[in-house]
This record gives sequence, C-alpha cells and structure tokens, in this order.
Amino acid sequence: MVKKVLKTYKSTLILLGAIIIGGIIGAIFKEDALVLKPLGDIFINLLFIVIVPLIFLTITAGIIKMSNPKRLGKIMGRIIFVFAITSVIAVLFGIIGTYSTKLVKSKDSVAIKELFDQSIEADKDLSILERTASLLTVSDFPLLLSKSNIIALLVFSIIFGFAIRMAKEKGEKVKELILSLNDVILNVVNIIMYYAPIGLGCYFAALIGTYGNSIVSGFLKTFIIYTVTCVFVYVVVYSIYALITGGKEGLKDYWKNIFTPTVTALATCSSAACIPVNITAIKDMGISEDIAETTVPIGTTFHKEGSAIGSVFKIMFLAYLFEVSPSIWTVIGVSLVATLLVSAIPIGGGTISEMMILSMMAYPVSALPILTIIATIIDAPATVLNVVGDTSSAMLIARNIDGKDFLKKKKK
Repeated sequence: MVKKVLKTYKSTLILLGAIIIGGIIGAIFKEDALVLKPLGDIFINLLFIVIVPLIFLTITAGIIKMSNPKRLGKIMGRIIFVFAITSVIAVLFGIIGTYSTKLVKSKDSVAIKELFDQSIEADKDLSILERTASLLTVSDFPLLLSKSNIIALLVFSIIFGFAIRMAKEKGEKVKELILSLNDVILNVVNIIMYYAPIGLGCYFAALIGTYGNSIVSGFLKTFIIYTVTCVFVYVVVYSIYALITGGKEGLKDYWKNIFTPTVTALATCSSAACIPVNITAIKDMGISEDIAETTVPIGTTFHKEGSAIGSVFKIMFLAYLFEVSPSIWTVIGVSLVATLLVSAIPIGGGTISEMMILSMMAYPVSALPILTIIATIIDAPATVLNVVGDTSSAMLIARNIDGKDFLKKKKK
C-alpha cells in the first residue's frame, strides 16, 4: 500500500522535495543563491515557449475529437444548472476564505513583487467593449503567437476546431495532422516537466535567498486556509446538499458511500482515476444508472469545485501581492473560466489555466511560477473536492429528475 501511494505521488513528492531543498538552500546561502536563478529561468522560459502551441493544439484537438456534440449538448443541458450553481457556491467559499485573511502581508508584498520584471498593465481609459475586443481578438495574426494574447488564441483555436469539423471529409488530413501534433506537443510538455524539480527548486532557492521568509509564510498560509475551506465544503456544504435531496436517509447514504472515492482521490490525485469508484458509489446510493454514468464523466471533465476554489486562491494571492482589489464578480468569472480550461485539457491544463488567470487579471506572466507552486501544494485536497463534488451533484440531479423519493424508488 505504501509503495503504491509513493508511486502515485512520485512526481508530486519529487517536485515538493525540490522546492523544499531549494528553500533550504536559499535560507542558508541567502543572496548567493541567486546564482541558481538562471536554471530556474530556463524552466520558466520553456513553459512560455510551449504555451502557444499547447493551447492551440489541445483546444482544437478537443473539439475535433467530440464524437457526438449534439448529444453532449443535450446531456449538458440537463445538468449544467446544477454544475453551475455548485461551482459558484464553491467559489464563494473560496472568496470568503481569501477575503477573511490576507495571504500575503502588505509589508512583504512590496519586497516580493520586485522579483517580477513586468508590471500590471491596465488601461483605465478603455471602455468595456474596447477591453472585450482587445481581450478576444488581435489586429494581426502574428500577435496570436504571443503569450500575452492567450484568450484571443483560445477563441481562434475554438473557431479553427469547428471549421475542421465543418469541412468533413475535406478536413480529414488537417484533422489527422492536428491530432498527431497534439500528441507530440503533450510529449514535449512531459519532457519539460522532467526538468520541473530542478527549475522550480532553483527558482525557489533564488526567491528565498532574496526575500527570506516573506513569501514562505504566504504559501503556508495559503495551504492552511485552502485546506480548511475544502474541509468545510466537504463536511458541511455537501452534507447540506445530501439533506436537501434525500433528507436524513440521503445524508446517511452520502456518508456511507463517499469514503472510497475520497481515499482514491487522495491516493491518486487524479479525478479521472476516480471515475469507476465514483460511479459505483453513486449507484450504491440508489441513484439511477443513467444519471450516474452521465454525471460523473461529464463532471470529471467540466465540474471541478476544488480547482475552482484553487483558482480563487491563486487570483487573491497575486492580488494581495500586487496590492490590487478585484471585484467579487471578476474573481468569480475568472475562476470559473480558468477552471473550465484546466478541466477540459488533460495534460498541461494547469499551466493554461494559470496563464489565463494572469492574462485576464493583467498580472505579469513572470508570476507563473508562484501559481505553479500553489497548484502543487493544494493538489491533494483539490482533487478530493473535484471528485466528491460530482457525487453530491449527482444527488441534486437525481432529485431534480426522479423526484423527492428517488432513493426509495431505486432501492425497491
């Protein structure tokens, strides 16, 4: 069992170990640790290089591979309301957690943000329509190839994917090329990630060597508050969902069946790996087979409450760092959009989500390593909410479709 867990967490443990070692080196050697910064810059630059082709190919390939988009649309139409509401509720709890406690102290943020070589860009003279136009489009094709125009590239990738589908037989060769290139770029990402422990370790060593404990306390505080928020949602909010759908019997069935999905999520840190056990758990609650087998696969792809809360923490960490005050609506919107992206892209999705946060919030792209570290430390609790959030949502969907006695009907 221990070997299995160690094997599952191998990459995460190596990455965390490298960050810890880097922090120790920075604490011991202080400014002398800056000699390692170029090794960290190599990793960051490699990520920046791969970002544009990764987004274009993964988004386009995802649209191309949709086997039955009409049926998918109908299924999503039945459950989109529950997923949307529960995701917004999760984000609101993330906002409560981050607004109640500053993740980075003001006196520390002044020093830390000197690390970044870019400043926040925001033209206050632009109207809402002008901002929207500049966000969604660019004036020249080469501008799509810049990491500064991620959202415009996303829009173009979606259009290009549907254009290939519309071409039907004539688009087959392009389809094959895109799918092949997508496999290649995902392998490129995997190769780059082999260097991640060295890159992030050296980056963190330089960070700690320059600014000491200022940023370490921010990461620790982020992890603690995030975990407390997740535990509250897991225990209280999901129990309320179970009570709403099935009363005391629903609550009893919920707690009786979520242990296996929870442990599997912690052991694998993979929502996809939890699909079989989650479907089984939902069926064991008495929920109909068609709802279980529809909700979980779609939920695994598009409904990740742990990731949504994580996006809030990433946004607010940088908001406190750069001393800006985004509106609650902005945080909700960006968190949901960024989470949808990380959900829809199996490999590299996290990096794309984080780049979207930086782009939509007008934060400097050089802050990407900060978000990568946050994503690493919150991975386990985030996966638990991503998985069990689908379980509780399935109960809400069953209540809506099969009526208030859905548990009794299925157990007869």
